[in-house]
Amino acid sequence: MSNYNLMFKKLLKYKVIVNFQTCHKPVLVSIFSFLITTITIAQTLQTVPYVDLKKYAGKWYEIASFPQRFQKDCNCTTAKYTLTDEGYVIVENRCNKDSVNGKQSSIKGKAFVDKNSGNAKLKVQFFWPFKGKYWIIDLAEDYSYAVVGHPNRKYLWILSRTATMNENTYQQIISRIKEKGFDISKIKLTKQK
Repeated sequence: MSNYNLMFKKLLKYKVIVNFQTCHKPVLVSIFSFLITTITIAQTLQTVPYVDLKKYAGKWYEIASFPQRFQKDCNCTTAKYTLTDEGYVIVENRCNKDSVNGKQSSIKGKAFVDKNSGNAKLKVQFFWPFKGKYWIIDLAEDYSYAVVGHPNRKYLWILSRTATMNENTYQQIISRIKEKGFDISKIKLTKQK
């Protein structure tokens, strides 16, 4: 389906009615540009082609992220992924509240792989029935780092197997994230011990 067909369906969905005879051309161009950009961005976030979940399992350190209210005041943030025989992944996120030596907080959830995604698209559930999209959009060949995002580009995490990351590697990741349409000005480094 072409972007124009999707655009018109979106217009109809939101009951946007435009009188094309009386509307100023710049207004029309702005409306259509916004809709095409929105549709294109939502459709084009690419994940990595394949993730070996056995290699991906284990402990990851959060190097940086887009700050989220559910991670407010978190330091030393880590995620641990454990494969199960039932076909899902146990997710355990931990952080120290208020400082690197603060009280430890944790939450456990489950991640379910989207079919036909090469294991790169998961849905994570911490509270039933809600599931969030967890897309692996960058991954080192040796699984030393990973970047996780959401197709709406409002969520982003840069993860590493170690608590620190080489600055050159970090800057290369930032460059690729920017190319994928993420607003890199929102990235905040995570304090680790």
